[in-house]
This record gives sequence, C-alpha cells and structure tokens, in this order.
Amino acid sequence: MRLYAGALAALAAGIVDRAVAFNVNCNSNYASYYGQNSARNQKTLGEYCKSATEDVIILAFMNGFPNVILNFANACETTFNGSTVLHCPSIASDIKLCQSNGKAVLLSMGGAAGSYGFASEADGTKFADTVWNMYFKGSSNQRPFDNAVLDGVDLDIEGGASTGYTSFINQLRSHYKSDKKKTYYITGAPQCPYPDLYLGPALDNTWFDMVFVQFYNNYCGLNMYPSGFNFGDWDGWAKNKSANKNVKVFIGAPGSSSAASTGFVDGPTLDKIYKDTASKYSSLGGIMTWDVSQARTSGLADSIRATLNSERKCISGSGGGNGGTSSSGGSSSSGSSSGSSSGSSGSESGEESAAAATAPPVTLLGYIVALSMMGVLSWTVL
Repeated sequence: MRLYAGALAALAAGIVDRAVAFNVNCNSNYASYYGQNSARNQKTLGEYCKSATEDVIILAFMNGFPNVILNFANACETTFNGSTVLHCPSIASDIKLCQSNGKAVLLSMGGAAGSYGFASEADGTKFADTVWNMYFKGSSNQRPFDNAVLDGVDLDIEGGASTGYTSFINQLRSHYKSDKKKTYYITGAPQCPYPDLYLGPALDNTWFDMVFVQFYNNYCGLNMYPSGFNFGDWDGWAKNKSANKNVKVFIGAPGSSSAASTGFVDGPTLDKIYKDTASKYSSLGGIMTWDVSQARTSGLADSIRATLNSERKCISGSGGGNGGTSSSGGSSSSGSSSGSSSGSSGSESGEESAAAATAPPVTLLGYIVALSMMGVLSWTVL
C-alpha cells in the first residue's frame, strides 16, 4: 500500500483540530473578541477560524439596544434597505465556518461606548424576544447574519444602569430551552473590581455559563499580580453567590500593549499567572483577550494556546447552557465600539462567550497518522 505524506498530513490535521473542539467544562479555553479592528489590520472572521488557536469568538458589538445598533468596523458596512441595521452575509457564512471547526460564536451586547440599556425589567424581557428572533431560532425580516444561528450572548455592560438584565437573561434562557437540539450560552464581561457596578445583580441572580473578567484598565489588573490581582474574589463569587456553581471564570487580558491603557503582560508572564491561578482556583475556565487582531498580531495568541494546551483539565457533568443542563451543541468580552468605515478601528477595552461542540471520536487510522507526523511512529511502505 502506498501512503502519500501530503494526504496524510491533511487528514491528521483535520482530525486533530476536530478533537480539541470547545468544551465548556475545561479550564483551557481561549476566547477572543472580533469586530472592532483594534490593531487596524483585522482579517475576515473566517481567516481567524481556519486555525485552532481560539475556542470561542465573540462578535463585538451590538452597542445599541433596545433600538438595535451593530458595529463591526470594517468587517461589515452594509445595511438592510431603508434601515440602519447592519446586514452581514459574509460574517454569516464565516460564523458557520467557525462552528464547523468546533468553535463557539457569541454576540456581545454593550461595550465601552454606545447607546444601550433598559428602562424596566419588562423592557429586558421584550428585548430577549427580539434577540432570539434576530440571531437564533426565531424569525425576523431583519436577521443580520441571515440563517446563521449563534451559540450565545455576551453581556459587556460598561455604562447605564443594572435594570433589565436579569429579566433579559431569564427570558432568553426560556427561548434557549425551546430548542432541544442545540446548547446555547450566556456570558458576561465584568470589570475586575468586585462586585461589578453594572452587571452585579444579574451575575448574582441569573445563570451565567462563563464570565470573562477584564483584568486590565483597573487597579486589579494583570500588571498588579500577585498582590493586586483579585481572581480570588471572582472565584469566591463563582462558588458562593453565582446561581451556577460550576460557572467558569476567565482571565481577561489585553492582546498587546496597545490594546488597553494598563494591564498588558507578555506571554511568559501570562503563562505564570495562568498556571498559578489554575493551581489555586477550580473555577478557572481559560483566558480571554481583547481582541483577536491585537493578540494575533503581537504573537500573544500563540503563546496563550501553548499555555492552555499544557494545562488542559476537564470535568464531566457540570457546565451549563440552556439554563443549567450539561450538554453539547454549537459554539467573550469587551472593547468599545466605534469604527464604521473601512480600515477604521473600534476603541479598546473588551472581551467573550461560547457554545459547545462535541468532537467526533478520533479514529485508529487518524491516531496512527498523527503519531507518524510527530515522529513517534515510522512507516514501512510496500
């Protein structure tokens, strides 16, 4: 039998990528925000999803609600006829590509700049119906991502009031439960000072699957490790106050020195902080960066992936999605949103969240091929 190296390499690469699909129950997930062109060299979403670097991609932002305003900088600039709502067919197709590669794709609401918030709890409930219809399994004459179905919503609330978010989450979760074939998630991106000023009540009273804590632009940032770095406060919240006692807390980091005013640390330093945190706190879910363009350009993304691969630990039967049940399905958080013209850039500050994709079993042939590529096994070709 004759074996060709190129075909084997392609087969093994595909199998290995699928084998590390996102699992919310692990401590080694990497989430990153996309859409604000922070590094001013933002590629298409699909380009980033071709690699196995990130597990969760958070689209930033829907920075206006309940009157919907979307902003993805140079990634999408077209609108529906007679409307100001963005229509993004290319992002829609890329969402499906990302999900097919085992990634979770979320939409972040809020950001450091925007016009958003609810006047009442009833407004939050009503807007959850709108979100379900526009981005999930409902129906609307304006679906920004056409028939693509997202894996969840991220709340990066950095202004306004706390009103309405608890009812928004509860109503959206009621929609999640109506779809038995897919798991959906809700995530948050609080600032590191605990408790969070805007999202605190919702964090304490509703079910979050992941929180991407922004450990930058504050006195408790990564640059203050070890004495001022307050991951322990968030671990205490996760275990004692969160409705979901298995919620995963992420270390939110700037993707480069220009991604935030303060808080950036280099790859080796972040590796040390992550491993120290993993040894102390079981709520750790991984690392989040603002944003993917910054982290990929600086090289920090590759360093993070290597760190997380070396420390992967997963638990079974906990997790969440759809309101607390543990299951598998399709697939962050925050910077400010401003950029709308091509080549423009949104402002920095942000972060992510995600849906699970269960990896198919690795076949014996695939395993053998992978070992041969790593030099563990040699071939005799007849």
